[in-house]
Amino acid sequence: MKAIRVRSYRLAAAVLLCAALGTTTEAQEAQTAKQLFGSVKLPSRSEPEPLGFYAKGCMAGAVALPTDGPTWQAMRLSRNRRWGNPVMISLLEQFSRDAARLGWGSGILVGDISQPRGGPMITGHASHQVGLDADIWFTPKPAQPLTVQQREDMPFTSMLDKSKFLTVNPKRWSDTHARLIMQAASYPQVERVFVNPAIKKKLCETWTGDRSLLGKVRPIYGHDEHFHIRISCPAGSSDCQKQAAAPKVDDCNSKGLAWWFTKEPWAPAPKPDPNKPPVKPRQVMLSDLPKACAAVLSAAARSEADATYGGRALSYSSDAPAPAAVTATETPAMVPPSEVPLPSSRPQR
Repeated sequence: MKAIRVRSYRLAAAVLLCAALGTTTEAQEAQTAKQLFGSVKLPSRSEPEPLGFYAKGCMAGAVALPTDGPTWQAMRLSRNRRWGNPVMISLLEQFSRDAARLGWGSGILVGDISQPRGGPMITGHASHQVGLDADIWFTPKPAQPLTVQQREDMPFTSMLDKSKFLTVNPKRWSDTHARLIMQAASYPQVERVFVNPAIKKKLCETWTGDRSLLGKVRPIYGHDEHFHIRISCPAGSSDCQKQAAAPKVDDCNSKGLAWWFTKEPWAPAPKPDPNKPPVKPRQVMLSDLPKACAAVLSAAARSEADATYGGRALSYSSDAPAPAAVTATETPAMVPPSEVPLPSSRPQR
Protein backbone atom coordinates (compact mmCIF):
# COMPACT_ATOMS: atom_id res chain seq x y z
CA MET A 1 0.00 0.00 0.00
CA LYS A 2 2.82 2.35 0.96
CA ALA A 3 4.59 1.58 -2.34
CA ILE A 4 1.41 2.44 -4.26
CA ARG A 5 1.15 5.80 -2.46
CA VAL A 6 4.82 6.59 -3.28
CA ARG A 7 4.25 5.80 -6.95
CA SER A 8 1.11 7.96 -6.93
CA TYR A 9 3.00 10.89 -5.39
CA ARG A 10 5.74 10.53 -8.01
CA LEU A 11 3.21 10.42 -10.83
CA ALA A 12 1.46 13.52 -9.49
CA ALA A 13 4.79 15.34 -9.20
CA ALA A 14 5.65 14.43 -12.78
CA VAL A 15 2.29 15.73 -14.01
CA LEU A 16 2.78 19.00 -12.11
CA LEU A 17 6.31 19.36 -13.53
CA CYS A 18 5.08 18.83 -17.07
CA ALA A 19 2.32 21.38 -16.53
CA ALA A 20 4.82 23.88 -15.16
CA LEU A 21 7.13 23.37 -18.13
CA GLY A 22 4.19 23.80 -20.48
CA THR A 23 3.29 27.12 -18.84
CA THR A 24 6.91 28.28 -19.12
CA THR A 25 6.96 27.44 -22.81
CA GLU A 26 3.76 29.38 -23.41
CA ALA A 27 5.18 32.38 -21.55
CA GLN A 28 8.40 32.16 -23.53
CA GLU A 29 6.57 31.96 -26.83
CA ALA A 30 4.82 35.24 -26.02
CA GLN A 31 8.18 36.98 -26.50
CA THR A 32 10.63 36.94 -29.38
CA ALA A 33 13.82 34.91 -29.06
CA LYS A 34 15.94 38.07 -28.98
CA GLN A 35 13.86 39.48 -26.11
CA LEU A 36 14.22 36.26 -24.14
CA PHE A 37 17.95 35.84 -24.62
CA GLY A 38 18.67 39.57 -24.38
CA SER A 39 17.14 39.76 -20.91
CA VAL A 40 19.29 37.03 -19.32
CA LYS A 41 22.25 38.37 -17.33
CA LEU A 42 24.21 35.21 -16.44
CA PRO A 43 25.00 31.91 -18.19
CA SER A 44 23.53 28.52 -17.41
CA ARG A 45 25.15 26.31 -14.80
CA SER A 46 26.05 23.47 -17.14
CA GLU A 47 28.80 22.03 -19.28
CA PRO A 48 29.88 24.28 -22.18
CA GLU A 49 27.95 23.42 -25.33
CA PRO A 50 27.21 25.35 -28.54
CA LEU A 51 23.72 24.42 -29.72
CA GLY A 52 22.70 24.96 -33.33
CA PHE A 53 24.27 27.20 -35.95
CA TYR A 54 26.25 30.42 -35.60
CA ALA A 55 23.21 32.42 -36.73
CA LYS A 56 20.50 30.18 -35.29
CA GLY A 57 21.24 28.74 -31.89
CA CYS A 58 22.19 29.32 -28.28
CA MET A 59 24.92 28.43 -25.80
CA ALA A 60 25.06 26.45 -22.58
CA GLY A 61 27.74 26.83 -19.92
CA ALA A 62 29.33 30.03 -21.23
CA VAL A 63 32.21 31.78 -19.50
CA ALA A 64 33.11 35.45 -19.68
CA LEU A 65 36.29 36.99 -21.00
CA PRO A 66 37.66 38.97 -18.03
CA THR A 67 37.07 42.67 -18.63
CA ASP A 68 40.80 43.37 -18.32
CA GLY A 69 43.88 41.30 -19.06
CA PRO A 70 47.56 41.97 -19.60
CA THR A 71 47.10 42.06 -23.39
CA TRP A 72 43.38 42.74 -23.87
CA GLN A 73 40.44 44.84 -22.74
CA ALA A 74 36.75 44.10 -23.32
CA MET A 75 34.81 46.98 -24.86
CA ARG A 76 31.19 48.21 -24.54
CA LEU A 77 30.70 46.42 -21.23
CA SER A 78 27.12 47.66 -20.92
CA ARG A 79 26.12 45.31 -23.73
CA ASN A 80 27.00 42.24 -21.61
CA ARG A 81 28.29 40.40 -24.67
CA ARG A 82 31.70 39.15 -23.52
CA TRP A 83 30.48 35.56 -23.07
CA GLY A 84 31.65 32.59 -25.08
CA ASN A 85 32.58 28.96 -25.24
CA PRO A 86 35.78 28.38 -23.18
CA VAL A 87 37.64 27.42 -26.38
CA MET A 88 36.78 30.84 -27.86
CA ILE A 89 37.86 32.69 -24.72
CA SER A 90 41.10 30.73 -24.57
CA LEU A 91 41.84 31.59 -28.20
CA LEU A 92 41.21 35.30 -27.61
CA GLU A 93 43.68 35.34 -24.75
CA GLN A 94 46.28 33.57 -26.89
CA PHE A 95 45.60 35.89 -29.83
CA SER A 96 45.96 38.95 -27.61
CA ARG A 97 49.45 37.84 -26.58
CA ASP A 98 50.44 37.13 -30.18
CA ALA A 99 49.03 40.52 -31.27
CA ALA A 100 51.18 42.33 -28.71
CA ARG A 101 54.26 40.46 -29.96
CA LEU A 102 53.40 41.58 -33.51
CA GLY A 103 53.55 45.20 -32.37
CA TRP A 104 49.76 45.76 -32.16
CA GLY A 105 49.95 48.22 -29.27
CA SER A 106 49.82 46.47 -25.93
CA GLY A 107 47.25 43.95 -27.19
CA ILE A 108 43.68 43.87 -28.54
CA LEU A 109 40.35 45.50 -27.83
CA VAL A 110 37.62 42.86 -27.88
CA GLY A 111 34.11 43.76 -29.01
CA ASP A 112 31.05 41.52 -28.96
CA ILE A 113 31.38 37.78 -28.43
CA SER A 114 27.96 36.47 -27.34
CA GLN A 115 25.24 37.02 -24.76
CA PRO A 116 25.35 34.99 -21.53
CA ARG A 117 23.28 32.21 -23.10
CA GLY A 118 23.90 33.11 -26.72
CA GLY A 119 20.86 33.35 -28.93
CA PRO A 120 19.65 36.23 -31.12
CA MET A 121 20.47 39.77 -30.02
CA ILE A 122 18.05 42.65 -29.68
CA THR A 123 20.40 44.87 -31.70
CA GLY A 124 23.22 44.05 -34.07
CA HIS A 125 24.57 40.76 -35.24
CA ALA A 126 22.75 37.98 -37.02
CA SER A 127 25.42 35.53 -35.84
CA HIS A 128 27.33 35.48 -32.50
CA GLN A 129 24.66 33.11 -31.17
CA VAL A 130 26.63 30.05 -30.03
CA GLY A 131 29.72 31.57 -28.39
CA LEU A 132 32.11 30.83 -31.28
CA ASP A 133 32.28 34.33 -32.85
CA ALA A 134 34.18 37.39 -31.63
CA ASP A 135 34.86 40.92 -32.91
CA ILE A 136 38.28 42.55 -32.67
CA TRP A 137 38.61 46.31 -33.07
CA PHE A 138 40.91 47.88 -35.64
CA THR A 139 42.28 49.88 -32.72
CA PRO A 140 45.15 48.54 -30.58
CA LYS A 141 44.89 48.38 -26.84
CA PRO A 142 46.59 51.54 -25.55
CA ALA A 143 49.39 51.39 -23.02
CA GLN A 144 47.22 53.23 -20.50
CA PRO A 145 44.18 51.07 -19.67
CA LEU A 146 40.83 52.48 -20.78
CA THR A 147 38.25 53.39 -18.17
CA VAL A 148 34.77 51.87 -18.27
CA GLN A 149 33.40 55.15 -19.65
CA GLN A 150 36.10 55.37 -22.33
CA ARG A 151 35.17 51.85 -23.44
CA GLU A 152 31.60 53.00 -23.90
CA ASP A 153 32.42 56.25 -25.71
CA MET A 154 35.51 55.49 -27.81
CA PRO A 155 34.60 55.71 -31.52
CA PHE A 156 35.48 53.04 -34.01
CA THR A 157 38.22 53.63 -36.57
CA SER A 158 37.35 52.75 -40.16
CA MET A 159 40.08 51.40 -42.41
CA LEU A 160 38.35 52.78 -45.51
CA ASP A 161 38.98 55.91 -47.53
CA LYS A 162 35.47 57.36 -47.52
CA SER A 163 36.21 59.50 -50.59
CA LYS A 164 36.80 56.44 -52.78
CA PHE A 165 34.71 53.37 -53.49
CA LEU A 166 35.84 50.31 -51.49
CA THR A 167 39.40 51.50 -50.96
CA VAL A 168 41.59 51.07 -47.89
CA ASN A 169 42.88 54.34 -46.43
CA PRO A 170 46.70 54.18 -46.81
CA LYS A 171 47.14 56.66 -43.96
CA ARG A 172 45.49 54.24 -41.53
CA TRP A 173 46.39 50.85 -42.92
CA SER A 174 49.78 49.32 -42.13
CA ASP A 175 51.67 46.06 -42.49
CA THR A 176 50.84 45.39 -38.84
CA HIS A 177 47.12 45.42 -39.67
CA ALA A 178 47.79 42.76 -42.29
CA ARG A 179 49.89 40.64 -39.94
CA LEU A 180 47.22 40.89 -37.26
CA ILE A 181 44.45 39.57 -39.52
CA MET A 182 46.62 36.82 -40.92
CA GLN A 183 47.72 35.82 -37.42
CA ALA A 184 44.04 35.34 -36.56
CA ALA A 185 43.59 33.21 -39.69
CA SER A 186 46.61 31.06 -38.84
CA TYR A 187 45.09 29.25 -35.84
CA PRO A 188 43.79 25.76 -36.75
CA GLN A 189 40.53 26.28 -34.85
CA VAL A 190 39.69 29.48 -36.76
CA GLU A 191 37.37 28.77 -39.67
CA ARG A 192 36.83 32.31 -40.95
CA VAL A 193 37.97 35.87 -40.45
CA PHE A 194 35.36 38.31 -41.81
CA VAL A 195 36.63 41.64 -43.16
CA ASN A 196 35.40 44.40 -45.44
CA PRO A 197 35.83 43.51 -49.16
CA ALA A 198 38.34 46.36 -49.56
CA ILE A 199 40.51 44.84 -46.82
CA LYS A 200 40.39 41.41 -48.43
CA LYS A 201 41.44 43.00 -51.73
CA LYS A 202 44.28 44.85 -50.01
CA LEU A 203 45.54 41.62 -48.46
CA CYS A 204 45.31 39.89 -51.83
CA GLU A 205 47.48 42.61 -53.36
CA THR A 206 50.10 42.81 -50.63
CA TRP A 207 50.33 39.64 -48.54
CA THR A 208 53.48 37.61 -49.20
CA GLY A 209 53.16 35.07 -46.41
CA ASP A 210 51.20 31.80 -46.53
CA ARG A 211 48.59 32.73 -49.12
CA SER A 212 46.51 29.62 -48.49
CA LEU A 213 45.41 31.32 -45.26
CA LEU A 214 43.74 34.04 -47.34
CA GLY A 215 40.99 31.54 -48.11
CA LYS A 216 39.84 31.90 -44.50
CA VAL A 217 39.61 35.68 -44.86
CA ARG A 218 36.09 36.27 -46.15
CA PRO A 219 34.68 39.57 -47.53
CA ILE A 220 31.39 40.79 -46.09
CA TYR A 221 29.39 43.99 -45.60
CA GLY A 222 30.65 46.36 -42.89
CA HIS A 223 33.69 45.06 -41.01
CA ASP A 224 35.81 48.09 -41.88
CA GLU A 225 36.09 49.12 -38.21
CA HIS A 226 36.58 45.65 -36.75
CA PHE A 227 37.19 42.12 -37.97
CA HIS A 228 35.27 39.03 -36.93
CA ILE A 229 36.87 35.76 -35.86
CA ARG A 230 34.82 32.54 -36.12
CA ILE A 231 36.05 29.22 -34.81
CA SER A 232 34.84 25.74 -35.70
CA CYS A 233 32.63 23.56 -33.52
CA PRO A 234 34.76 22.19 -30.64
CA ALA A 235 35.45 18.46 -30.57
CA GLY A 236 32.58 16.49 -29.07
CA SER A 237 29.96 19.20 -29.64
CA SER A 238 27.45 16.97 -31.37
CA ASP A 239 24.68 19.60 -31.36
CA CYS A 240 26.84 22.30 -32.95
CA GLN A 241 26.07 22.73 -36.64
CA LYS A 242 29.13 23.06 -38.85
CA GLN A 243 29.35 25.25 -41.92
CA ALA A 244 30.99 24.57 -45.25
CA ALA A 245 34.77 24.69 -45.18
CA ALA A 246 36.49 27.86 -46.37
CA PRO A 247 38.69 27.68 -49.49
CA LYS A 248 42.18 26.32 -48.87
CA VAL A 249 43.64 28.73 -51.43
CA ASP A 250 43.69 32.53 -51.54
CA ASP A 251 40.67 32.83 -53.96
CA CYS A 252 41.80 36.38 -54.77
CA ASN A 253 40.80 36.10 -58.43
CA SER A 254 37.45 34.52 -57.67
CA LYS A 255 34.06 35.68 -58.88
CA GLY A 256 33.02 35.91 -55.24
CA LEU A 257 35.51 38.66 -54.43
CA ALA A 258 35.01 40.45 -57.75
CA TRP A 259 31.25 40.61 -57.11
CA TRP A 260 31.77 42.98 -54.19
CA PHE A 261 33.31 45.54 -56.54
CA THR A 262 30.28 45.64 -58.81
CA LYS A 263 27.16 47.75 -58.29
CA GLU A 264 24.95 44.80 -57.37
CA PRO A 265 25.82 44.44 -53.65
CA TRP A 266 25.35 48.16 -53.05
CA ALA A 267 22.23 48.77 -55.12
CA PRO A 268 19.37 50.27 -53.07
CA ALA A 269 16.49 47.99 -52.22
CA PRO A 270 13.60 48.20 -54.70
CA LYS A 271 10.81 50.51 -53.63
CA PRO A 272 7.79 48.65 -52.29
CA ASP A 273 4.65 48.53 -54.38
CA PRO A 274 2.36 51.27 -52.97
CA ASN A 275 -0.67 49.21 -54.01
CA LYS A 276 0.29 46.30 -51.77
CA PRO A 277 -0.01 46.29 -47.97
CA PRO A 278 3.40 46.31 -46.22
CA VAL A 279 4.63 42.91 -45.12
CA LYS A 280 5.53 42.79 -41.45
CA PRO A 281 8.80 40.89 -41.00
CA ARG A 282 8.44 37.65 -39.09
CA GLN A 283 10.23 37.64 -35.75
CA VAL A 284 12.43 34.71 -34.73
CA MET A 285 10.76 32.86 -31.86
CA LEU A 286 12.17 30.39 -29.36
CA SER A 287 10.47 27.55 -31.26
CA ASP A 288 12.58 28.46 -34.32
CA LEU A 289 15.79 27.61 -32.44
CA PRO A 290 17.07 24.14 -31.47
CA LYS A 291 14.78 22.51 -28.89
CA ALA A 292 17.56 22.47 -26.30
CA CYS A 293 17.56 26.28 -26.22
CA ALA A 294 14.35 26.32 -24.17
CA ALA A 295 16.12 24.28 -21.48
CA VAL A 296 19.14 26.60 -21.65
CA LEU A 297 16.90 29.59 -20.96
CA SER A 298 15.21 27.84 -18.03
CA ALA A 299 18.39 26.44 -16.47
CA ALA A 300 19.81 27.72 -13.19
CA ALA A 301 22.40 30.46 -13.51
CA ARG A 302 26.05 30.38 -12.58
CA SER A 303 27.22 32.88 -10.02
CA GLU A 304 29.29 35.77 -11.35
CA ALA A 305 32.32 34.46 -9.47
CA ASP A 306 32.07 31.10 -11.24
CA ALA A 307 31.24 32.52 -14.64
CA THR A 308 34.48 34.35 -15.54
CA TYR A 309 37.07 32.37 -17.44
CA GLY A 310 39.96 31.53 -15.14
CA GLY A 311 42.67 31.34 -17.76
CA ARG A 312 43.23 27.59 -17.44
CA ALA A 313 44.86 25.99 -20.43
CA LEU A 314 42.44 24.54 -22.98
CA SER A 315 43.89 22.49 -25.81
CA TYR A 316 42.04 22.49 -29.08
CA SER A 317 41.53 19.17 -30.82
CA SER A 318 43.64 19.43 -33.93
CA ASP A 319 46.59 17.64 -35.48
CA ALA A 320 48.08 20.97 -36.50
CA PRO A 321 50.67 22.52 -34.17
CA ALA A 322 50.02 25.91 -32.62
CA PRO A 323 51.36 28.45 -35.14
CA ALA A 324 54.05 30.98 -34.38
CA ALA A 325 53.68 34.66 -35.23
CA VAL A 326 52.97 35.15 -38.92
CA THR A 327 55.81 36.31 -41.14
CA ALA A 328 55.86 37.34 -44.77
CA THR A 329 57.53 35.04 -47.30
CA GLU A 330 56.95 34.50 -50.98
CA THR A 331 54.47 31.68 -51.65
CA PRO A 332 52.74 31.07 -55.01
CA ALA A 333 49.07 30.11 -55.02
CA MET A 334 46.55 28.47 -57.32
CA VAL A 335 43.26 30.37 -57.55
CA PRO A 336 40.07 28.50 -58.53
CA PRO A 337 36.73 30.27 -58.97
CA SER A 338 34.41 30.65 -55.98
CA GLU A 339 30.67 30.93 -55.63
CA VAL A 340 29.10 34.37 -55.59
CA PRO A 341 27.69 35.24 -52.15
CA LEU A 342 24.17 36.51 -51.63
CA PRO A 343 23.75 40.00 -50.20
CA SER A 344 22.72 40.56 -46.59
CA SER A 345 22.05 43.62 -44.47
CA ARG A 346 24.93 45.62 -43.06
CA PRO A 347 25.61 44.58 -39.45
CA GLN A 348 24.84 47.21 -36.83
CA ARG A 349 27.66 48.42 -34.59
